[in-house]
Amino acid sequence: MFKLFYKLCGWKVTHFMSDDIKKCVIIVAPHTSNWDFPFGMGTVKIMKLNQNFVIKKEWVRFPFKRLFLSLGALPIDRNKNKKDGEKVSTVDAMVDLFSTRDVLRLVITPEGTRSRVEKWKTGFYYVALKAKVPIALAFINYETKSCGIDKIIYPTGDYKNDMKEIMDFYKNMKGKNNHNFSVDIELSK
Repeated sequence: MFKLFYKLCGWKVTHFMSDDIKKCVIIVAPHTSNWDFPFGMGTVKIMKLNQNFVIKKEWVRFPFKRLFLSLGALPIDRNKNKKDGEKVSTVDAMVDLFSTRDVLRLVITPEGTRSRVEKWKTGFYYVALKAKVPIALAFINYETKSCGIDKIIYPTGDYKNDMKEIMDFYKNMKGKNNHNFSVDIELSK
């Protein structure tokens, strides 16, 4: 269904990620419209790429459970406590997912919303760093009607320099509602 929709709309996948990369965090930008989801799903179906995304465990129940799980949803309990009673952070919950799987390509939208933001969420970076996995840069470019995964970044722990490289990659991408897209202003300088 997603592949047919994708092709009928005139979109193409221009960059493919190697299937050799079994574990990574895939970030996707720009994320400015609900249309990003069907185009993104069309991309992964054409690429034949198994991918997952996290979702609050409360969303994975009837009547949506089968749908979300079939699309790659991984429910996480954001209220789970550690042995000492402290809450497990969302970042640590995602890192734990990597330790329990042989293959995990975790998709995250770093803008965190379809609205315009001047500062991206940082969790994706720290998930990749703590899990010791690369960050794959995926894009949805409405100007060229193209999608793909074009670059792999191995986080060094030098957040500012790593993020500058990521911002340089995304700075010329065009979202559907492009007025809502911005790279992280502070880190793009």
